Amino acid sequence: MNPFRFIHAADLHLGSPFKGLAGAPEAVRRGLAEAEFGALRRLTDTALREEADFVVIAGDLFDSADRSLRAQAALHRSWSRLAAAGAQVFAIHGNHDPLGLERARFELPEGVHIFGAGGNAEHRPAYRRDGKPAAFVYGISYDRRAVTDNLVPGYRPAPGADFHIALLHANVDGDPDHDAYAPCRLSDLLGAGFQYWALGHIHGRRVLHEYPHVVYPGNLQGRHAGETGAKGCYIVDVDASGGLRLTFMPLDEVRWLACRVSIEGIADEERLLERMEESVYGAAAAADGRSVMLEMVIGGRGPLHRRLESRNVDELLAALRERLGEPAAGDGSGWVWVHRLTVRTAPDLDLDRLAGEDSFAGEALRLARRLAADPDGREALLKEALEPMTRNARLRRLLDSRGLPSADGLLERAAARLAGMLEREEA
Repeated sequence: MNPFRFIHAADLHLGSPFKGLAGAPEAVRRGLAEAEFGALRRLTDTALREEADFVVIAGDLFDSADRSLRAQAALHRSWSRLAAAGAQVFAIHGNHDPLGLERARFELPEGVHIFGAGGNAEHRPAYRRDGKPAAFVYGISYDRRAVTDNLVPGYRPAPGADFHIALLHANVDGDPDHDAYAPCRLSDLLGAGFQYWALGHIHGRRVLHEYPHVVYPGNLQGRHAGETGAKGCYIVDVDASGGLRLTFMPLDEVRWLACRVSIEGIADEERLLERMEESVYGAAAAADGRSVMLEMVIGGRGPLHRRLESRNVDELLAALRERLGEPAAGDGSGWVWVHRLTVRTAPDLDLDRLAGEDSFAGEALRLARRLAADPDGREALLKEALEPMTRNARLRRLLDSRGLPSADGLLERAAARLAGMLEREEA
């Protein structure tokens, strides 16, 4: 077979709104509004620079079914650039942007194919830029938002190609953090006869299996505090023997990050603000010149705990922002905005001694430590606690927009609160 290179992307979510930014400076709001479009330009630039033979996009091209005119124009412009360079594009629609709804009329550039919805997966030949055959590409788009059927039985490799790539927007093995659209099992995919499953829907980057490869590239651009770290696409190289090499390429314009600042060894608020400022610039340096939306957690044990517990967190955040300037500038051309500050400090207590006592406090601390050593138990407890809220559509949307709380963080805060109550009792 002929070696070739393609790019696997998913979940562009063009036109995605960012919430909770009423108090943010204009530079931050403008940067977030442009982030998805900037990530799309980076995707296109990467495909051209790396001389990819074709690009596959596994669903959720747009964030909503009504897809804005600007978002459609941006995607058409991107695809036109790729087509002009001889690179094909294959795409499907997902739950956020199902087919069949009214849209602006843009004629697809030559070499761009959007797979239809329903029935069995259709396939199209993919070629190298020199015209030699590379693979067959397959896909099924959503025709409605909530597709609850397993779509995998509709995928069957067709004769005539050595390599088969399937585009699928689905929840594999029931990821609890995402809606169960087009649910399927990993075993369904492994037995279907494809060499590469180009997945979308899950926003975290994951390689579920190799040979055959089952891959989620994640979304191009983080959308809230629950989507931290680098976001982008995979560059996939296929050699003449069918061997694969995957290279992750960051494409995000704005990176969501979290950092922790400890109060240990700090006696006053001035030194704490200095340490917080150092963390901000450390986050900026780690973001490769990108703009940063930063969540900061103040933790640890020390004499500052009692004062921080009573101090208004908003005042502390305002003092940090004033110290940095709004927004804080990083080492590159981007900015850094601390969008959330959380205090999870604890008093100076001998917790080992308390945990060894035959008392209510000792039993509570022992339970917290058992949960800390049991990830499955923590997650089960969190799921049970949140279950009533996730049944409410409005509360669920709020949780989705802010990101689900960390079980580790909740447990840490509960233990710190217990320690604080014990300290007050002893005082």
